[in-house]
Amino acid sequence: MSLNLASELERLASALTTDSDATGQFSIPSLAERIAKYLNVKTEEIAIMGVSERWRHLYFIVPEALKHVGHIPLSSPVAIAARTVRESRPEIDNNFRETRHVTVFESIKTETLSSATIQKIISAPILAGEKVLGVIQVSRKGDNPAEAGPDFGSDDLGKVLALCKPLGKLLQHFIRD
Repeated sequence: MSLNLASELERLASALTTDSDATGQFSIPSLAERIAKYLNVKTEEIAIMGVSERWRHLYFIVPEALKHVGHIPLSSPVAIAARTVRESRPEIDNNFRETRHVTVFESIKTETLSSATIQKIISAPILAGEKVLGVIQVSRKGDNPAEAGPDFGSDDLGKVLALCKPLGKLLQHFIRD
């Protein structure tokens, strides 16, 4: 299925390149829903962030509830997303609750975001060629690791990585600097 979703993302990116009206019809939140379903997580467990080179930070594209909350400096020594950009490499952390990290975004609760804690996470760079345009993070939330679900493995990482380049082609149309 990853090839199907990745191929579909490639087709969407091509459509956005050739049809300027398609940009207004495309919905990143609905894309996050599809990615969540494909990866067998909740929609709120998908985060897509863009890189602002001008301001040297990451900003949330989804979840929408975090769009106007703040940003993550690329220089942050504890933010896994910032490290993902700096090192341009993916990471799995199945003990994330034990890892020192930025917790301010986890503490925000809305109608669409639960109060559960991120227990496990995959963080991967969204690329356009060799350039990192953003980060996708897939998490498993719960009050404890067992409640959050199974550990992420290499198969999960492979599925996420298969989406990174097509996501990069899509996000080129939406990234603000």
